Amino acid sequence: MALVSPLPVDHWVALDGLIEEQERLFVARMPRSRALLERAAEVLAGGVTSSWQAAPPQAVWLSHGRAGHVFDVDGNEYVDLHAGFGAMLVGHGHPAIVAAVTEQVARGTHFAQPTESIIDVATELRRRFGLPKWRFCNSGTEATMEAIHLMRAVTDRPRIIKVEGSYHGHHDHTQISVYPEAREAGPPARPLSVREHRGIPLELARLVEVVPFGDLDAVERVLLEYPDEIAGMIVEPIMMNIGIVTPPPGYLEGLRALLHRHGAFLTFDEVKTGLAVAPGGAIELYGVIPDIVCVAKAMGGGLPCGAIGGTDELFARITDGTYEQVGTFNGNPLTMAAARAALVDVLDDAAYRRFDVLRRIIVDGATEVLARFGVPGYVRAFGAKGCIVFHDRELRDYRDFLAYDGRFGHANWLYQHNGGVFLPPWGKMEQFTLSVQHSDADAERFVHNLERFAAAVTA
Repeated sequence: MALVSPLPVDHWVALDGLIEEQERLFVARMPRSRALLERAAEVLAGGVTSSWQAAPPQAVWLSHGRAGHVFDVDGNEYVDLHAGFGAMLVGHGHPAIVAAVTEQVARGTHFAQPTESIIDVATELRRRFGLPKWRFCNSGTEATMEAIHLMRAVTDRPRIIKVEGSYHGHHDHTQISVYPEAREAGPPARPLSVREHRGIPLELARLVEVVPFGDLDAVERVLLEYPDEIAGMIVEPIMMNIGIVTPPPGYLEGLRALLHRHGAFLTFDEVKTGLAVAPGGAIELYGVIPDIVCVAKAMGGGLPCGAIGGTDELFARITDGTYEQVGTFNGNPLTMAAARAALVDVLDDAAYRRFDVLRRIIVDGATEVLARFGVPGYVRAFGAKGCIVFHDRELRDYRDFLAYDGRFGHANWLYQHNGGVFLPPWGKMEQFTLSVQHSDADAERFVHNLERFAAAVTA
């Protein structure tokens, strides 16, 4: 991976001007989005249904999707690499998903009782992730919450460990040190537990111990400081809240051994990586099987979904009632129909070979563009997921992420959007996601837009 030196100061000045220009163009292209936002503000807080949709310069209102593309209410068409924050590996309107959901709608959309399709989905998840027992829920947030509840219930211990800069959903147990400011985060080697907002009680924050990513010594120190108090640790095996940060060699297996030595459990949050970086997620890539894995997003083929998988020993404590894992919509038949089609009929070996082709077009093309124009950065990608980190050094943890300027990521997001590629907002943080319905030309458009941006910022 080639890295280049930082740009001269005059290029940073030019970048601010480019951002201003592209934001004006962004807003001018979407007058109907603006009108709908103003109308929605009368009945919706901020005019949106999730604060993450309120990215500057304004929210984008979509009308429909088709294959690998989406269309906004102003008639603009985009290559969809946003993918519903990584959920749409199947693309939009895939015939297998449409057929499965259409058939199930006619048969019933909700019973709050098991249906046969849940067995098929659980069996396929067991095959891919190597964990024998499964339960379903309805989102990634629910999945990580269930995992933490289960670790605490089985160990009867109150504390958990999480990584600084990781997002594991918006429940109380994990809204700690997600994006803390440097002034409140504490020393890099011993981060403080910082509440994401005032809705998290201080008492709960004190039960979450925060460590840097990739640092086994920090985890061991916490385990020794709180003997017989740590229920377990939740970690993204590949960190995806700050672009993409890979684990150092031996880290994941070291975590498992260390936690087990202290009677604690290991949970992998594969809500973003599961199915996306490989058929069996990061578990397949790295060969380390945790006690619990959380999956969601891409599993549901576009419907709300979530699941936890675990060992026979741990999930026996659900069976015997030590922990009651419940939910009215768990295993919803409509979701399970879509999930079965996604897992069995769409995301097969051919799909992952297709991801390899598309990913290589982007990685090779973007790497060449960055080098040719001398723009600091590198491309990190696995399976259907990838990102550009606009930095002259490789990121290792949250403090590295915090230290570099996010204007390049935002500017690239604007150039991509105005050039017909829809990416997740908050460009420094997020990843692009490919679908099985994207074409080579779709991937090439991403590279072309990056080239336009690189030429402009270095002119």
